[in-house]
Amino acid sequence: MPFLPTISTFFIVLSAIFMAFGWNFIAKGKEKAHKKTMIAASISALLFFIIYMSRTIFLGNTSFGGPKDLEIYYTIFLIFHIILATTGAVFGIITLTLAFKRNITKHRKIGPYTAIIWFATAITGVMVYLFLYVFWGVGETTNLFRAIWGF
Repeated sequence: MPFLPTISTFFIVLSAIFMAFGWNFIAKGKEKAHKKTMIAASISALLFFIIYMSRTIFLGNTSFGGPKDLEIYYTIFLIFHIILATTGAVFGIITLTLAFKRNITKHRKIGPYTAIIWFATAITGVMVYLFLYVFWGVGETTNLFRAIWGF
């Protein structure tokens, strides 16, 4: 299913686009439009996560297929992306929770940081996609069950 990485990457880019629009809407005082686009951004990010995790569990992780001398740099970049994505997800959940609980003062404080982290996550995520599927040949894919239990 070689199209799944492209679809999941599409959803993370879509979430960043929605977030940019949402940030613009709130800057203009358009609270309803902000809320709708931020929910759309969250749903897009969730769809990315569901596709990514399903693909990872059932089909597997794809290893770096580029030149061996670049693999260490890719791995460092990937670790940075994973830390950024995890941080962005935690911040995203907290920011959404604050908004839905109508704790707008705290939401306004953390929201810009969440957005910046999420933009960086989307950009580095697209770079990971390009490194794995576009710039070089696709590396080996091993599913979670085979990697852990050998079958």
